[in-house]
Amino acid sequence: METGPTGGALGGDDLSPSSPAAVISRWTFEVSRRYQHLLDKTVPHVLNRWIGCLAVVLIYAVRVYFVQGFYIVTYGLGIYLLNLLMGFLSPQVEPEMEDGPSLPVSGSDEFRPFVRRLPEFKFWYSITKAFCIAFVMTFFTVFDVPVFWPILLFYWIMLFILTMRKQILHMIKYKYVPFSFGKQRYDSKKASPTENTNLPRD
Repeated sequence: METGPTGGALGGDDLSPSSPAAVISRWTFEVSRRYQHLLDKTVPHVLNRWIGCLAVVLIYAVRVYFVQGFYIVTYGLGIYLLNLLMGFLSPQVEPEMEDGPSLPVSGSDEFRPFVRRLPEFKFWYSITKAFCIAFVMTFFTVFDVPVFWPILLFYWIMLFILTMRKQILHMIKYKYVPFSFGKQRYDSKKASPTENTNLPRD
């Protein structure tokens, strides 16, 4: 009979706002919110973000060069980067899955912007995070697996060539370019009155 209230009191203490679990949960949520806020502020600063990413890459490269090891970590990192690159260069929706052409095939067709499967910000964030994780892994000898690195380098180069060849053939087949350089843009200031008369009427 006396064990019931005792169990209820313990349960109430565990769910109270001052319990360790609640404090840790609130702290984790606050840190996550502030971290996401900082990431959101970096979205418009494309050049600065990629300069920072390049600095992280150089730091990792210098670390591996002086340690002369962790080649298996670098190989896994290279495979992951290749996978990210394919997502960055691929359209969000496969052209053969769409009803009708996804991109213009002649000059009179309506311009449709290229929508990536992996957006630029997520591409940058995934690369930067991957290099940071790999850099931390270089401080643990358990990840320093003895391996003949030229074989891994040769295999990665062959994999890169075959994958890029497949991607380029896919781009040629569906006539799209995953970059915005040189694409046609509409400028309202240059619109002539004759162009407005060609608009469809009800």
